[in-house]
Amino acid sequence: MHPRWKKENQRIKKIYKMVKLRLRRQGRKGKPFYYIVAADARAPRDGRFIERIGSYNPNTNPATIDLNLDDAVRWLGNGAVPTDTCRAILSYKGAMYKHHLNKGVTKGALTQEQADEKFNTWLAEKESKVSAKIDSISKSAAESAAAAHKREEAVKLEREKAIAEKLAPEVEATEETVEATEATPEATEEAPAEEATEASTEEAVEATEAEVTEAATEEPAEATEAPTEATTEEPAAEESAPAEEATEEKPSEDNT
Repeated sequence: MHPRWKKENQRIKKIYKMVKLRLRRQGRKGKPFYYIVAADARAPRDGRFIERIGSYNPNTNPATIDLNLDDAVRWLGNGAVPTDTCRAILSYKGAMYKHHLNKGVTKGALTQEQADEKFNTWLAEKESKVSAKIDSISKSAAESAAAAHKREEAVKLEREKAIAEKLAPEVEATEETVEATEATPEATEEAPAEEATEASTEEAVEATEAEVTEAATEEPAEATEAPTEATTEEPAAEESAPAEEATEEKPSEDNT
């Protein structure tokens, strides 16, 4: 390589070393969302950036990472330095491993086909691990939801039981009052009938007593009338007797 071009490449690498791959914060308070950007090392964290190469959302489980792998490998090959958090994200998505394989290709230790095959094998294993993790998380979430539902049902049953025990005396009291109210009309209906029977018996007794008193009063009257009749009839008998005697005596005188 010509010394001039070699010097130019060193200058470019020096410039690229001043570039950092880092996170730029977005989102609202309590719900952060990050852009993965290539920015000047002298720029503030949320300031100007050169290029956005992906995004990172830590609010999901597992975290959602959207990364342009080719751009990330290009910036790494040009000498950009990732921060610790960004390095972990790039390693998780395979950018660091691919950058390592590209170094082996440039050095002649590997061919491009071998590097691609190794990277595809690693990527398949990584995807299987991620899918297994997602399945385990969803399974644990379903189990926790079922356990929470069972706990809620148990608490609900206990509450209903406590409410039923609390309301049982009140229900019994209301039933007693209802029975009492139902029994009172029967008593009121029976009372006039009893009064009517009592009144009829009293009237019958009074009628019998009146008849007895009338009979008693009529007997003395008849008794008093009978002697008067007897007294009136006796003088007539006495009067008729001398007449008969006179008639009986008259023939005797004629015979003499």
